[in-house]
Amino acid sequence: MAPDRTTPVRHDAVILAGGRATRLGGVPKPTVVLDGATLLDRALVAARDAARTVVVGPDPVLPPGRDVLVTREDPPFGGPVAGLDAGLRTLDAVSVAAPGRAAPPWVLVLAVDVPRAGDAVPLLRAAVDPPAGDLDGAYLVREGHAQWLVGLYRRDALRRALDVVAGPGIPGGLVGVPVRRLVAELSCAEVPDRDAVSADVDTWDDLRRLTVGLHEGSHAGSHAGSHTVVAARAGTEPATHRPPTDRPGGHR
Repeated sequence: MAPDRTTPVRHDAVILAGGRATRLGGVPKPTVVLDGATLLDRALVAARDAARTVVVGPDPVLPPGRDVLVTREDPPFGGPVAGLDAGLRTLDAVSVAAPGRAAPPWVLVLAVDVPRAGDAVPLLRAAVDPPAGDLDGAYLVREGHAQWLVGLYRRDALRRALDVVAGPGIPGGLVGVPVRRLVAELSCAEVPDRDAVSADVDTWDDLRRLTVGLHEGSHAGSHAGSHTVVAARAGTEPATHRPPTDRPGGHR
């Protein structure tokens, strides 16, 4: 069970939604529907307590009434580190344009393909509140694999780390820089993900498994085939792909 935080850690949010989704046949991940809600809708719900939220990706379809910033890494498909930099720059620009309103000290980073991210956020908050020493952030670790894109990071430390990995001698700036390289510049707590709340959707098999998991223990679990497991704007489902046995964090 996720810890109950009565005083949420003040944070902005960056939702990374600009990957190619090759193992979904190119269907944009933000539009994929799991049990009646798109993956983007679920990510926005997970970020509902953020002061400001930015979605990094191509022309997202946003729910009505939600004030969300939108940007894109340059060039497109430059990878999650380039996307994170673009998102943070957008948030910082808005903060500068709003004098008298200090930017939150933390930044929630979520890959759009983690449908249970809402259950992860309280775990991350608990790991950094109260802050311990020089802790720069926290991220989940599931089955021995770091889930860096389900994390909560100190804003100034994240900015410094991005500047370091984009420094001289890095061809193409931040394009293609591994998330591992970025996080190596930070001092972070690793939060055990015992309930697999950081499980992501890379394939249609992942989507089916997570749909069933959402209803495990209920009457709906025995009728998983009746639930909506489709992709928005997609006419037919691409051929099923088997996920690899080892999927390190950092994919979109």
